[in-house]
Amino acid sequence: MTVERSGEKFSGYNKPKRTPKHPTKSHAVLAKSGDEVKLIRFGQKGVSGAGKNPKTASEKARRASFKARHAKNIARGKMSAAYWADKVKW
Repeated sequence: MTVERSGEKFSGYNKPKRTPKHPTKSHAVLAKSGDEVKLIRFGQKGVSGAGKNPKTASEKARRASFKARHAKNIARGKMSAAYWADKVKW
């Protein structure tokens, strides 16, 4: 199932993808919660997260800081950019 929104194609709802041509954001997702559908762009271009399995102490600290700093917005769920950044990049 392909969904098109604002001239951009997505493989489905709630399936993030990289956006190499966007000037500032690294990823986009067409988020759907109930009847509400929203195009969310997230992630700073050119910056990697600490990954799902950080190894060094500095990577672990970066990951913990991100999660603590954005905890309220992550808790908002699928309709927030912080939720998707946490899920995809951290």
